Amino acid sequence: MTALDLAGYLIAGLMTAVALWRMPAALWGDEEDKRRRALWGCYAGFALALWTKTHVVRIGLNNSPVVDLAVLIKHYTAAIAILAILSYIVAIYGHYPEGGAVPRHVRFARLTQRLATKASVATLILLTVLFFTVVDRSVPSDRFVSDHAGQWGATLYMSVFYVYLGAASAVCAYQWALATLDAKARHLRVGLGMMTFAMFIGVGYTLSRTLFLWISVLDQPSHAFAETFDKVTEGAQVVLFAFFALGASIPAFSKGWRRVRLWRAQVRLHPLWRELMTAFPDQPFDPPTSLGRELTRFGTPADLRVDRWAADMADAVEKLRHYVPDGLLAAARTAAAADTASPAKAGPLADAYWIKAALAAKAGGAPVGEAAAVETKHAADQDGEVAWLVRVASAYKSIPDDRARHLLESMEHTA
Repeated sequence: MTALDLAGYLIAGLMTAVALWRMPAALWGDEEDKRRRALWGCYAGFALALWTKTHVVRIGLNNSPVVDLAVLIKHYTAAIAILAILSYIVAIYGHYPEGGAVPRHVRFARLTQRLATKASVATLILLTVLFFTVVDRSVPSDRFVSDHAGQWGATLYMSVFYVYLGAASAVCAYQWALATLDAKARHLRVGLGMMTFAMFIGVGYTLSRTLFLWISVLDQPSHAFAETFDKVTEGAQVVLFAFFALGASIPAFSKGWRRVRLWRAQVRLHPLWRELMTAFPDQPFDPPTSLGRELTRFGTPADLRVDRWAADMADAVEKLRHYVPDGLLAAARTAAAADTASPAKAGPLADAYWIKAALAAKAGGAPVGEAAAVETKHAADQDGEVAWLVRVASAYKSIPDDRARHLLESMEHTA
């Protein structure tokens, strides 16, 4: 097995992995996920096409009763994948704010949408007719382009496919280049940039192969040169699909990584949140349960659940203010400063001391009184608020119960 054959298996496996990864959102997603089904169709179509190019599969299909069947299946699946990605482009980039002139790239996307389906059907019909009529399939081929170099029938057949493929690549490159320039998020800009680069490779791939085939009709090349050219361009296509698969995965990976961070935040917040909700059982929407049960509430998105927990904890702290004396805040800061010299750790630790002592006071039957002073944290966004609460929750676990009781007792003696 050559290095190119091995790369073919790897890139086919990579595209298959991406298709499987994105399949749940495509098949069982909500209304917003419907537009991703077209993109998933592109992944699945190209995955099938790439498997037909691998050494074992293409040899097996090409030597079947339908000679060179791998070529026809590859072009069928690739054409369907191209139609899917053109539909996705129109769905994503074909919209614009109501009112005003329609942007040029939107008009272009709409024109593409009107032409794409008809062009795909016409291409598939024409490829089928040419494949079974003018292509010389008397001998099974291993590498179709190099083995049929100089044959006008195969050249015509491949030219039809390359025109379709090249036009689609150019459309994708144009639309994704515009989207890359407009993207604000870094991960989205990087992903779109990689996909744009892949499509530029696709345009060069189709142009070079089309020129090679027609020049070969006029001047028959040696088999060694034809095979070398075929392998070089095949290598370029491997690079193309690598950039395409990775670029398409980066935005989704970023969202997945955010979900992982939210799950980690839930794991760290759960002990403190549960203690606060146990103290005020009427506060949460649902009674607090074990961490495993909370993490498997799939009906509620992780970001919404963390947002609720943050709001629940803030409301519980507000209620706890009525069970503690005003000086508890200063005492908590003093206790935190005695435990750590780091200002970054002292803040969350002081909040944790205050919460633990306040919970102990409520559990001990402290009467409800005036609201005590408490330090208010102003976070720029949800991520900042959750990050602070995670630090408080981590500090909370490090405080022994007797330290909280001692803090309360010192307050009583002072009073």
